[in-house]
Amino acid sequence: MTRVARWKRTGVSLVLSAVAVLGAGSWTAGVTQAAVTGPAPGAAAWRADRVLGMSLPDPATAAPSRVAGFFAGLDTRERDLLARRHPLTVGNLDGAPVELRYRANERALRAEYAAQVERSTDASLLTRERELAAERADRVRRLLADGRRILAFDPRGRGQVAEVFGDLARARHVAVVVPGSDADLMFYDGEDADAADPYVGWSGRARSLYERMTADAPGTPVAVVVWVGYTTPVGLGVDAATDRLAEAGAPRLDRFLTGLAAVGTPVPAVLCHSYGSVVCGLAAPRADRHTVSDLVLFGSPGVRADSAADLGTDATVWAARAPSDWVRTVAGLHLLDLGHGTDPVGPGFGARRFCAANVRDHGGYFAPNSDALRAFSAIALGRPVAPC
Repeated sequence: MTRVARWKRTGVSLVLSAVAVLGAGSWTAGVTQAAVTGPAPGAAAWRADRVLGMSLPDPATAAPSRVAGFFAGLDTRERDLLARRHPLTVGNLDGAPVELRYRANERALRAEYAAQVERSTDASLLTRERELAAERADRVRRLLADGRRILAFDPRGRGQVAEVFGDLARARHVAVVVPGSDADLMFYDGEDADAADPYVGWSGRARSLYERMTADAPGTPVAVVVWVGYTTPVGLGVDAATDRLAEAGAPRLDRFLTGLAAVGTPVPAVLCHSYGSVVCGLAAPRADRHTVSDLVLFGSPGVRADSAADLGTDATVWAARAPSDWVRTVAGLHLLDLGHGTDPVGPGFGARRFCAANVRDHGGYFAPNSDALRAFSAIALGRPVAPC
């Protein structure tokens, strides 16, 4: 069963389950997740390293602008030395040069692949543990394919990844996509990466948007970044109905976007799907016109704000939902700490509406020739959005 099918099957039950939670103190759907926070593994070794005869910027506290300034003062040999010695740190260091992060993440992915292959043949492990290691090795192997630009990779937990489609260094227009529940390393390329569906998985959806933007603006360099840089909920449950994981993810998103600005990336439109819109909503007060041009909410259950103005951002706020998207049954729900507040597509919220009339279900927004995909492209390109 696909994730979209699971969401459809359990969508209506979220409202009913809220009553059960309040009355019985339990929740049967979904699995509670431990949020991954702080810098990637290896930060302590990075902090202690004096190979260049100086202290290195703390990945936990140094502003991306300081990181960018630090690397600007290094020569190519020094940059490459740090990437070789500390691939996970450099690969996830917001403000570090983009091309250097690609090279560092390739090294980190190769190390993770070797580790998972070794685990998959370790006779001391349970059969299921070996099977999971083999599956993880396969997902990592896909990310190592020629031409892929991995801007972030963190092996902790269920695995986090950010990927660039297009040339981020040359792009004049950029979109950043923030997925919602179930996004992680294992599902990033889809449950079946060989499926004919052109927008399977978040990598395929981001590629679909990149191809649309390229077709809409031929000859203009564009880029799409898909950011799975926080711990997402699994299925439906307390994690999906509360903002705990979004609270942990919001500062990570803000730091990532600030890092893009620090290396000279054009101010992006940020496209937020489902629970990802909760993350975007909580990150919005930190955003300004230097980090986000447009905040695009789609398939959203709410953003923990009563109105677009309450988001406290200078960005233009957009919203849409497909007629068949099951999330309409929970948008606007808020019982105690369950649910995410005002429906972003409601008339009182104050977002600019765009069309998603021919989008199918909760996961179809990036389908080729969909109304939503055309709107995403127009917004990211700074063009007028066609009405329905």
